Amino acid sequence: MAKITFKESNGTERTVEAENGMTVMEAAIKNMIPGIDADCGGACACATCHVYVDEAWTGKVGKPESMEEDMLDFAFDVRENSRLSCQIKITDELDGLVVTTPDKQF
Repeated sequence: MAKITFKESNGTERTVEAENGMTVMEAAIKNMIPGIDADCGGACACATCHVYVDEAWTGKVGKPESMEEDMLDFAFDVRENSRLSCQIKITDELDGLVVTTPDKQF
């Protein structure tokens, strides 16, 4: 189990527990986190689960694979720390992860 903190663009924070093997997107959907639409259901075929990974966590989360990078081209306000939450698998190492949702999803 890992605790993941979701920050909304307005500053509201919500911390949820997520099981290892789930994705950050699945944890968001399961806990009804606003700002994560997940239109494709986690197939890396849209950009509606876009998040900004907190700078302290970018090394542990890693960089996006090429397919994810292609999908991020469709996301709103992409930054260096942008990731699709459907592509971040939860492990014990990610206990305490902090991600922020953008102002809007594309």
